[in-house]
Amino acid sequence: MKKLAIVAMMLLVGVGAYIWWPSDDKGQKTAQQSAARVVDVAVVTLKPENIDLYQELPGRTQAFKIAEIRPQVSGIVTKRLFEEGSDVKEGQQLYQIDPAPYKATYDSAMADLEKAEANIKSTEAKTARYAELVKIGGVSKQEYDDIVATLQQSKADVAIAKAAVARAKINLDYTKVFSPISGRIGKSSVTEGALVTAEQAAPLAVVQQLDKIYVDVTQSVADLRRMQRFLENGGSASAQASATLTIEGESEPYSEQGLLQFADVTVDQGTGTVQLRILFENPKIDLLPGLFVKARVTQAQKADAILVSQQAVTRNADGSTTVWRIGEDDKAQIRPITVSRVVGDRWLVAEGLSAGDRVVVEGGQKLKPDTAVKAVEQSTATLNKKQD
Repeated sequence: MKKLAIVAMMLLVGVGAYIWWPSDDKGQKTAQQSAARVVDVAVVTLKPENIDLYQELPGRTQAFKIAEIRPQVSGIVTKRLFEEGSDVKEGQQLYQIDPAPYKATYDSAMADLEKAEANIKSTEAKTARYAELVKIGGVSKQEYDDIVATLQQSKADVAIAKAAVARAKINLDYTKVFSPISGRIGKSSVTEGALVTAEQAAPLAVVQQLDKIYVDVTQSVADLRRMQRFLENGGSASAQASATLTIEGESEPYSEQGLLQFADVTVDQGTGTVQLRILFENPKIDLLPGLFVKARVTQAQKADAILVSQQAVTRNADGSTTVWRIGEDDKAQIRPITVSRVVGDRWLVAEGLSAGDRVVVEGGQKLKPDTAVKAVEQSTATLNKKQD
């Protein structure tokens, strides 16, 4: 019995030692499990940046200047002096209206002027003689007053005749129709032999100056007020609001940069938007009126902005946004943040992050709170290249 008790005791001691004193193999397994809980992630360390705040706004192109050519006198068109679709210069003659009736009116007005001027010379001489005779009683005072009145009437007749000549000359000149601006002329609505009337509704042709061009875009009132609040709260306005342009259907932006000319003060009641006008140089006439475009308008600047990649941000069902932030202990924590707007492919952070924070941009799906991580720093340039 004593031998059996001794054997049983030895067995119990051996089992206990096996359980409580792990072998080298079990120790290695525990270390491997501990190492497996460390997650590899890519992080970006946030840095303050000076950025331009811009918006993508839809719009259409408009000619810098538009002149609708209309006749100012009635008559038959005898000549068209331009090629449709060509460039014309300011002051270039475009049409000739039959001048014959207006030339006759002008000649008649000139004859009336000469007659009036001849009459005044005779009256002036007679008035001078009567002035001497009235002194010695050669003519009555009434006769002298009558001749003075006749002289004044003759002067008035000359003035009327001169006005008639000027009016006739203006109408005669109007038979030549000139371009008031330099630009490109479109199709002609009339040909030789057509009857046109003074100040008719339909233009004979349209000239558009295209070496500069306007882009009219619309901005919502909410966005405009948000920008105003930003400026009121210490934001800085751009020295000269600028814009870049992308034409519908093209990937590359237009080569020239535009400048914001003005923002309208009237809100469109139907859409709740205001109109902005941007001026672009158009030296190669690449932009034509009526194109649908998108303009990226820079209206303000923000110093020391904190930007975080969009792929680092998680938007929750309740609308809140969070990121995974890596602490100094290399453990992951969820950080609620507030974002205000998109800047390129990143969010502008209003609250929740500061310079020096490390934010996870890859590997976040494997994380849980307090997960130990091995953080690999990734540059913003590399991240942007991957997103592209």
